[in-house]
Order: sequence, then C-alpha cells, then structure tokens
Amino acid sequence: MRRPPRRICGPSTTTTRSAKLWRVRIAFLTHEPFFPPSGGGSAAALYLVQELVGRRHEVEVFGPALENTAEVEKQFGIRCRPFTAWRMGRTTRLRTPKYLAYPNALARLVARSIASGSRYDAILAQHSISAVAAGQLRRRFGIPIVLNLLDCLTGFMEAWPRWIIPRPFARALVRYELGIPSRSAADVVLTVSDGLRDRILATGFPADRVRAIYYGYDPRIFNRAPVRTSTTPPIVVMHGSFDQHHLGKIATAAVVDAARRRPDIRFRFVGPRTPSLARFLAAVRGAVPGIHVEETGFTPYDRIPSLLSDATVGITPYEPSTGTHCAFVAKTVEYLALGLPVVSTPLDSALRYYSGLAGVKFSGTAGEGFAEAILDWIHASPAARAAAVEPARRKVESELDWSIVCRHAAGFIEERLANRRDGSP
Repeated sequence: MRRPPRRICGPSTTTTRSAKLWRVRIAFLTHEPFFPPSGGGSAAALYLVQELVGRRHEVEVFGPALENTAEVEKQFGIRCRPFTAWRMGRTTRLRTPKYLAYPNALARLVARSIASGSRYDAILAQHSISAVAAGQLRRRFGIPIVLNLLDCLTGFMEAWPRWIIPRPFARALVRYELGIPSRSAADVVLTVSDGLRDRILATGFPADRVRAIYYGYDPRIFNRAPVRTSTTPPIVVMHGSFDQHHLGKIATAAVVDAARRRPDIRFRFVGPRTPSLARFLAAVRGAVPGIHVEETGFTPYDRIPSLLSDATVGITPYEPSTGTHCAFVAKTVEYLALGLPVVSTPLDSALRYYSGLAGVKFSGTAGEGFAEAILDWIHASPAARAAAVEPARRKVESELDWSIVCRHAAGFIEERLANRRDGSP
C-alpha cells in the first residue's frame, strides 16, 4: 500500500491559547489497527493523530498490534502500545465476543502503562468500544477523556434479524451506548453527525462539551475524476466493509429491479467478501441469472478511487436504523469527492447535510424508488450528471477535507481541555 504523505493534515494556522500554553500528552485508544486503515471510520485516526502531533502534542496509540510498528511510529511521530492478548480486526473470528471483552483488557493495558510511570494529560478514545475503556480509566485515575464517536455501533443491530437480536434488547444496547458520555463524565465529545449529537444531548449531556465534526476524505486520494464521455456500459458501484446493515432487503431489491430493467448495467462491489456480501450476491444472481456483477475483494484505501472513478453512479443502500441514521457515511462523501452522483436511502445525517443538493437522490423510507433513482442517473447524459453533482462536490471539498475536519476537532479538544485546566465553565 502506498504510504500517506508525512503531512496529511497540516496544523492549524490559528493557534488557540491552550496550544500556546502547554503540550498535551495523549493516550489514544482504538479497537482497530491504527495503520493501514481497515475501512469504515478507521481512517479518521490517521488524520486526527497527525493534526495533534502537528500541534506539538505527544500521542501514544493503544490498539491492536501492527506488523510494522517501528515504521509506523517513525512515519506518524507517535509511540505504539500494542494490544497482544488476542487478534483484533474486522475479519477476525469471534469478532463480537472479542469486541465485548476488549474494553476491560484495553483499560488494563493503559493502567499498566500508568503504573510503570507513564503520565497522560488526556485519554482520547476512538469509537464507543474504546470509550468504555476511557470511562473506566477516568473513574480510576481522574484523567480527562475525549470521546470521538464515529457511529452508534449498537444501533446497527436494529437492522439485524430479530432472531439474532430481539428488538427490545437492541434498543437497550442503544440506550447504554448513548449514555456512555454521561456515565463517564466525558470532558469532550466529538460526534460524526448532528443526529448522533442530538441523541447524546437527549441523555442530559452538557451541550458545551459536544460538537459534531462529521467525517472527512483525503483529497490527495479521492480527487475529481474526468467526466465520462460514454454512457455505456453503465457502472453502479458500492464500496465499503460490507457488514450486515450495508446489504439488506433494500440493496437486494434495488439491484434486482435495476438489473431487470437495464440488463446492460454492471454492478461493482469494492471490498472484502464478507458473509453478508456472499449472501447478497447469491440472492441477486439467483433472481437475475445474467446479472453483471464484479467483486474486487479487499482493496487498500488508496486504491479504491481507481475502482470508482469510471463508475456512473455510487450507491448507499443502508437499511434504516439508529446506527445508520447517526452515521455520516464515508462512501457518500468519497463518491461526491470523485464527482459521482449518489443514490442513498433517507438517512437522517445525509438528509440534513445534503439537503437541497441535486447530486444526492434519496429513495423512500423503505427503499422504494431506489432502483428508479439509479436509472434516472444512468439515463442522464454525462454532462447533466456532472452539472448536477458539482454543488455537492464543492460542498464536500470546502468542508470535509480531512485537514479541515481535524483542525476543527483538535481546536475544540484544546479549548475544552484548557477550560478544564483553568477551571472555566
């Protein structure tokens, strides 16, 4: 995999009073391997850490062991504290029980580091899994904690089959997860969307400690592709980690309907062959035996654009749930950055952010009309598609470049930690 440039997110051009007064030593907690990014929200860690290091803060990353630790430490200017009790990752066996056991084990790893003499001014947790560990450490050591919540993880389970996760149990898990900031008395909370922020505020968490920062993209990797001059064959693309909530009834119905109405469409799925993807492909091939489907398998982050840039339209057919409504879907951002029009289910975060922008078409609440929206984009001329998507592309370019997202996040962290140190409200 091509390595990201040493300076991905440059430090802020404006220095807060906290940055002038002190350097913060941060224990950065994550349940996903820090590098290379493995999909979903994992890429956010790279850019946020580089912004913090660029502001002269010291960062120690506590997370799953890496194959090339020394190289990563040198490249990012960090120290790695590897978790080695068991293998962690999106494709590891027994992932769910390992995720459940991880917070306690991660907290013990950090506690051992503190016991050996390490001192931390703040603990920054990526995702809710690590946030549980951060809460334990705050209660034990009194160290300020920052929670970077990139989704509502348990909320995705609402789209799982009821025989696996009964709905009352799923709702209880969501309430537990949304209550983590309040129970842990978090000093700073960053959320990936306005919807997630609203749900955390509804638990009684103080509004001045939480800020929605959204999810970014790397313009060095995802930059606008040349406009296709040909409309045939049309290519419909989807990329991601292909978990259960990505490829459900809506995706199946949309692809089957579109393929029956336009047999020349090619569908391309860029990502690992998960059990969910295998079931989905079996279903659509069974319904439309002659369907044109490509699957690429796992693709390194920096190679994904080459498999998207010749597409006609990108799709985000997520099943509705608390998890998907609270997410700020990375694939939609990346499609738009490349100049691809999008069809999405009506997720709350997307409806809010892309309101009034023609480059994103939304289906009905149960997915009805998704195939129709795909065909609308396919039937439009390349010039018409490019013109329709341009305002959304410019919005993404001006607001969601990782350097901008990380600058806002780091500035808020510094401000809140400085206020806490100074005794300000």
